[in-house]
Amino acid sequence: MTAPQPDNGAETPPAPSNPDAQAAPDDTAEMDARMTPEEAPISGRKKFGTFGGVFTPTVLTILGVIMYLREGWIIGNAGLLGGLLIITLGFAITLCTALAMSSITTNIRIGAGGAYAVIAQSLGLEVGGSVGIPRYLSQAFAVTMYIFGFREGWLFVFPSHPALLVDIATFATLYGIAYVSADFAIRVQYLIMALIGASLVSIAAAAATGSMQYGLGEVQLWGDFTGTPADPTRPNSFWIVFAVFFPATTGIMAGANMSGDLKDPKRSIPVGTLAAVGVSFVIYVVLAVWLALSATPEEMVSSYTVMVDKAYWPPAVLAGLLGATFSSALASLVGAGRILQAMGAHRVVPKADWLAHLAPDGEPRHSMMVTGAIIFASLLVRDLNAIAPLITMFFLVTYAMICAAVLIEQGLGLVSFRPRLRIPIWVSFLGLAGSLLAMFIINPTISVVALVVTLGFYVILARRQLDAPFEDVRSGMFVALAEWAAKKVTELPTMQERA
Repeated sequence: MTAPQPDNGAETPPAPSNPDAQAAPDDTAEMDARMTPEEAPISGRKKFGTFGGVFTPTVLTILGVIMYLREGWIIGNAGLLGGLLIITLGFAITLCTALAMSSITTNIRIGAGGAYAVIAQSLGLEVGGSVGIPRYLSQAFAVTMYIFGFREGWLFVFPSHPALLVDIATFATLYGIAYVSADFAIRVQYLIMALIGASLVSIAAAAATGSMQYGLGEVQLWGDFTGTPADPTRPNSFWIVFAVFFPATTGIMAGANMSGDLKDPKRSIPVGTLAAVGVSFVIYVVLAVWLALSATPEEMVSSYTVMVDKAYWPPAVLAGLLGATFSSALASLVGAGRILQAMGAHRVVPKADWLAHLAPDGEPRHSMMVTGAIIFASLLVRDLNAIAPLITMFFLVTYAMICAAVLIEQGLGLVSFRPRLRIPIWVSFLGLAGSLLAMFIINPTISVVALVVTLGFYVILARRQLDAPFEDVRSGMFVALAEWAAKKVTELPTMQERA
């Protein structure tokens, strides 16, 4: 991998023979002319930098409920080395995807919509929409899942509070913050980051005052995969435990979802996302070691709250748990509205003009209304366990398509693909293969359902013959394939055709 290269004014390579090929990174004037009114810059619109717009929502989404309530269970089942292997494998898949996304965002003028915009500008609106629609719905349903997680933490502290009332009050607070502005939401996330920091300080204080009572020689390095607190006798496996952990790493799109609100998305998305992945990985590894040295496998498997129990000041960890679930819900809610607004601007979804509308301050409030209605309706279902795996699958489909887009452009050597951040082709291949592997490890049946749903949306959108306000690489891809086929024909020893 090479570092992002500055624009040094070198001679521009010849234009591609295909007139529909993707625009080069510096062709911003022409691209501005093709922008829809909804995508055009809004005077006075708040723009965010790398820390607030990308790093903060991304790191807070990764450091979520799984870290607080499931990492101990993972180490207790898999052992220290097994748990570290699971953490490393999950983050390796995420890192490959983050690198692929970072590379392609330095090659295009990414608008609003995050991963949807990246895929649409590479493989066309039909492919972008077929991934973007289920991605949007899964993002909205993820808010509900985070609200349920927040409620569980809240009831741990206040067991007498009605569960439905806690859910509705949490949703109302989240929606009020997100509806006001993304700036307000990010300011709230700074406070939540402080709470999570305080919880980690409490854990560090416990380590410094003697919580790590076991030596490395006494630690179980490879676990017995004994089960869950509800049924400790039910055997697990390495891949079942991996499936429990992997959703923790699916938060890397939280910052990319803010692409339309960033001052410099070409810089902020790569730097903020990769920094968040690196920081989160270190925190997960350190916590794994602390847990293994502070609790027995039986304690970790039998109690999801072992991290709270072993902390120097348990209320700080409880506050971090509540803050983590709240911030994850907030980032998902803010991001979901922007994905829907971007699809409305490109007429991918019904009622496109209404959904594409932006308020004078640049907030997509119409899209936020629809998103809020979907989340509220899903709250009334009271149990989303049946579709929870599908949410993860649509995240993984998005990751796979981003890696596929980069792999296609790298493999065909299109002249339009000149990213400032260059990565080896094997990185995008591993990201694609890892995402698909994770899907079928977690749940093969739900994986097939997710792929069928994505294909169904593609068929519907392909029939509509959408008119994109930007070029993509499909024509260049077909031209490159035709040139390759013609070259292979000329290399045949004899031209033999059936009469």
